[in-house]
Amino acid sequence: MEETSKKVICLVDGEHYFPVTKSAIDKIESKGYNVELLLFIGGTEKLRDTNVDVISEFFNKPVIFGEDHKIIPYDLIEENITKYNASMVIDLSDEPVINYSKRFEIATSVLERGAIYKGPDFEFKPLKEYDVLKNPSYKILGTGKRIGKTAVSAYTARLINEEDKFTPCIVAMGRGGPEIPEIVRGDKIKLTPQYLMEKSNKGYHAASDHWEDALMSRVVTVGCRRCAGGMAGQVYVTNMVEGATMTNDLDINLVAIEGSGSAIPPVKTNKQIVLVGANQSIDTLTEYFGPYRIKLADLVIVTMCDEEICPKEKLDLLLDKIHEINPNAQVIPTIFRPHPVESIENKNVLFATTAPESVQPLLKEYLEENFKCNIIEISSNLSNRPLLQEDIERNIDNVDIMLTELKAAAVDVATKDALDKNLDVVYCDNIPIALNDEDNLDEAIMNLVHKAAEDFNRE
Repeated sequence: MEETSKKVICLVDGEHYFPVTKSAIDKIESKGYNVELLLFIGGTEKLRDTNVDVISEFFNKPVIFGEDHKIIPYDLIEENITKYNASMVIDLSDEPVINYSKRFEIATSVLERGAIYKGPDFEFKPLKEYDVLKNPSYKILGTGKRIGKTAVSAYTARLINEEDKFTPCIVAMGRGGPEIPEIVRGDKIKLTPQYLMEKSNKGYHAASDHWEDALMSRVVTVGCRRCAGGMAGQVYVTNMVEGATMTNDLDINLVAIEGSGSAIPPVKTNKQIVLVGANQSIDTLTEYFGPYRIKLADLVIVTMCDEEICPKEKLDLLLDKIHEINPNAQVIPTIFRPHPVESIENKNVLFATTAPESVQPLLKEYLEENFKCNIIEISSNLSNRPLLQEDIERNIDNVDIMLTELKAAAVDVATKDALDKNLDVVYCDNIPIALNDEDNLDEAIMNLVHKAAEDFNRE
């Protein structure tokens, strides 16, 4: 849809006196906009006549009503944005016809169609996506922070890299990313704790997502930065488009574009994976702009589905809501389990993680059973430097190994303190595992990747 288009649809209600509504429309047109259609979304208090022809004649504009004055006709809003090629929907309605929840539903419908949704004191703009990639691609975006985007991104890249057909690359943006996009050859260099500590000492954020991706996936990554995230996912500033463009000159043939928090990467891709955290509030996911993000998905991976984090009743409700919001997407609930990248067998271990304390017993049991180690303590304070420091000081003389996820304070606190004490440092991946036996996560990911390649080749 052309940004320069001045075509507008106005949402109006029957709670306003017609001459008042007409004065608002005249004001809109005085600013250079063309009001193509008036769409009544409810209200009858001041609606003296429901004859569409009479109302259209009064406004000298096409007018349409939904079938039921008590129900907002979301479908008509969507259809007519496309029909009139409208660049903006201006909302001239008010309570009691509309409330906050209904306005977010309208906003989701409008933004999905690539139009602006504007009211007297608000304006929501659709996501800008730049078409710069010269290889098939998929996007990994999320509904919040700390729900496993980087873990899933690295997992998908490893999985894809095992297939001879693809050589993947990950482009990640983060709040600690570099000023100029940097390439990390995870496929060629060994990212040791000493190497990352050296980078940290030189001022790099060596636990930034692209470093974790490179370490865990062993593929080439491109690190980018971003600042701020809008309600619908737009960032205020990022160099990700520049970073994504750099992949066109790399020896790869598939690109994964990784989001940050709930911010959505502004790069056009062939397919999209949306991560939903089961630890998040249901309202955050099913109201506001949660549905907007979920509707973008070809595959929804629900993370953090341990019952200690998300009770079964909540998870069942969440899955039903996701299917309702996006019936076309495959939905797979998952749990994360730690996987050290090197042996920790027969070692006393301090494990630093961002996982909540509620799952510490599960993680301890999993690590000890699968990697034959002795977990002395688990710290869930990897994102809280002062508390992490206390946990390390309390345990560092009683352990052989510092096991840590590569995020937050993993390098400048956990790695630094361990190396200062001559302890070995081992980094830890998080592996997504399908909660239900009937769900095949690997198959779902590879199906999406092959479809992304097919879509790219058709363009």
